[in-house]
Amino acid sequence: MPHPKKIALACALALAATTVLAQGHVIKDIRLEGISRTEAGTVFSHLPIRVGDTYSPELGAESLRSLYASGMFQDVQLDMDGNVLVVRVQERPTVANIHTTGISEFDAKGVEKSLRDVGLAEGFIFDRAVLDRAVQELRRQYLSRGRYSADVKVTVTPVERNRVRINIDVDEGPAAKIQQIRFVGNKVYDEGDLRDEMQLGTPNWFSWYTKRDQYSREKLTADLEAIRALYNNNGYLDFKIDSTQVSVSPDKSEIFVTINIDEGKKYTIKDIRLTGDMLGLEPEFEDLVDIKPGSVYNASEVNGLAKKFTDRLSALGYAFARANPNPVVDPENPDEVSVVYTIDPGRRVYVRKVNITGNTRTQDEVIRREVRQYEASWFDSDKVAVSRDRIDRLGFFETVTAEPEPVPGSPDEVDLAVNVKERPTGNISIGAGYSTSEGIVLSGGFSQNNVFGTGNSLSLEVNTSKSSRTYAASFTQPYITTSGISQSFEIYDRKLDLDELEITDDVKYETYGAGVTYGVPITENDQIFLGGKFEMTDVTVGSGAPRRYVDYVNDYGKKPKSIAATIGWSRDTRDNILAPTRGRYQRLFGEISLPVLDLKYYRATYQFQQFVPVTKSITFAFNTELGYGDGYAGKQYPFFKNFYGGGIGSVRGYDTSSLGPRDTDGDASGGNRKLNFSLELLTPIPGADRTLRMFTFLDGGWVWGRKAFYKQAANGSYVVDRYEKDKLDLGDLRYSVGFGLAWISPMGPLKLSFAFPLNKKDSDELQRFQFQIGTGF
Repeated sequence: MPHPKKIALACALALAATTVLAQGHVIKDIRLEGISRTEAGTVFSHLPIRVGDTYSPELGAESLRSLYASGMFQDVQLDMDGNVLVVRVQERPTVANIHTTGISEFDAKGVEKSLRDVGLAEGFIFDRAVLDRAVQELRRQYLSRGRYSADVKVTVTPVERNRVRINIDVDEGPAAKIQQIRFVGNKVYDEGDLRDEMQLGTPNWFSWYTKRDQYSREKLTADLEAIRALYNNNGYLDFKIDSTQVSVSPDKSEIFVTINIDEGKKYTIKDIRLTGDMLGLEPEFEDLVDIKPGSVYNASEVNGLAKKFTDRLSALGYAFARANPNPVVDPENPDEVSVVYTIDPGRRVYVRKVNITGNTRTQDEVIRREVRQYEASWFDSDKVAVSRDRIDRLGFFETVTAEPEPVPGSPDEVDLAVNVKERPTGNISIGAGYSTSEGIVLSGGFSQNNVFGTGNSLSLEVNTSKSSRTYAASFTQPYITTSGISQSFEIYDRKLDLDELEITDDVKYETYGAGVTYGVPITENDQIFLGGKFEMTDVTVGSGAPRRYVDYVNDYGKKPKSIAATIGWSRDTRDNILAPTRGRYQRLFGEISLPVLDLKYYRATYQFQQFVPVTKSITFAFNTELGYGDGYAGKQYPFFKNFYGGGIGSVRGYDTSSLGPRDTDGDASGGNRKLNFSLELLTPIPGADRTLRMFTFLDGGWVWGRKAFYKQAANGSYVVDRYEKDKLDLGDLRYSVGFGLAWISPMGPLKLSFAFPLNKKDSDELQRFQFQIGTGF
């Protein structure tokens, strides 16, 4: 918009030129000249003169002032042609396009969006003042990132049809490095302890990735709060930061940070007092108090207790309850404080509406059916928390928040604002390879856990490897009824060559199968599964196959069939299905073949996972799996239902499927029982989101089963004489330690690990580096 002084000057000059000529004339028509893209009606809307008015100097000045103030014209003139008022305008140019170059510190599209937000975008009227403000803001942003030598140049080029092209060329220059972080006034903690609390730091061997040595005003602010929390959580209630100086070297390449602090003295807690309106819940609130008199003052614990009070009230409908802690120094014992909680429940509120935002792909219904806080009912923070966790466990979103929002003019109502940020939920993988042993190998897969935003999942898998060829498809509907009953279909053709996989010699089998499973929720976190499947396994054994495989084919034929019933139970309280930080997951699953076809067996597995937050960023995870299977009615347990040990998902560092019993030729044969466990410590990589984490681990496990004892037959061959159950000897368990990387990649969950076996035997097969796509633990 033109400067007011310029408008006043233009009005004065135009008025002087037209006063004598036009004064007292009755305007019988108004003619516009000079407009090309501006609608005539838009000009008239800013023009206070109408046909039939008598022209006066005051009316002319007002007209000029209004037209200039519209911001659409850079020059306006008024003239009379007889009794016709002629309005001549020169339109301001519009922006043809905006081109940015040299920007890598910020997202280029984000920069263009910020320009649009301030009024500078393609098709907008060009305003030099707006451009100058935008450039100054961009320079300020570079300074806040430590880019003190950044240079921003702007070129405005006129083009046809009264337009301009804007080029913003940025030379970001090198980022200034933090060479020193110095503390003044610290006595309780040394500088190393305080720097450990900070995101910012001086250069080290990993700075190229973490960028800790690159100054950021926002990071420094967060670091100061972290230091404040360190002191406040260890009794230093009066701690304060007196000042912070950030200085730059003359060549703008180095930054020096000095933080002046006043530690104050250390306090202990004398007692906890409650006051205010507790709605008659005093006994409950007193039971919630877990801070002991005589303990060191800890701001985190004090605020945590306040949250317990407000959570209890908000579960009763008091969405905006407050419990303000006030530490009061004891005048007789100046090193002690009494923490007085003033409790104000506020008004009890209903939830008017549940508003869902951020879902660009997922249908509202998919999210809404996970919400347990219902509209037109009392607000309940427990139900809101359950809703948030259930939505997060879908695995469709990077972040999920659920917060109450006041309804203007209605103090007894709130809206529940559920906001999500979508993440990719599908992937396509296509691969091809060639080896002298297998020839050309083609593989491909497609999976989508949120088909067309419906929440349904579909997966297809193809692998033409000779050792493990697979054709499989599955489809799951999590809600076939409004009560949450799920339905899953699968069909598959899987072929394994145990010789090619180096499990055993001259044995391969191919399993054709199809099944259906229904999931029935019985509580918010529990589900039972009921289903069935049909399988036929085509077993091929050669002359070099171990005896037990030959005996199995002789007893059951080359194509044994089975119909099996499946039943299971799961309980899931994890906060996220892909990258959990807290909660527990349990799953018990069993299958038993019906006594109508060839096979008679049963098989069960149990999995237990526990996730515990150690700090805000570090998570401890424990996982264990048990498996057991056997035959019944005098029938053997099918060898192709065996469990195997070793590799990711079992004991890392040992070759996949290499642990457990071995045949007489030394090949791993698997077993009908298994045990494995894993302890992990996960931490996010600095600068990355929660989908990319590092971990260290301890694994242990073993597979065991029945031992076969052979005797020589009359024809000289060996046949099975008897089977004896093999007992688990804890000395047989294999252990390993190591480290790795877990990433929720666009291709699915990915784990890389490097392991060090702890108690390997001479017969063990090792594989220190391993990776797997598609595993969650």
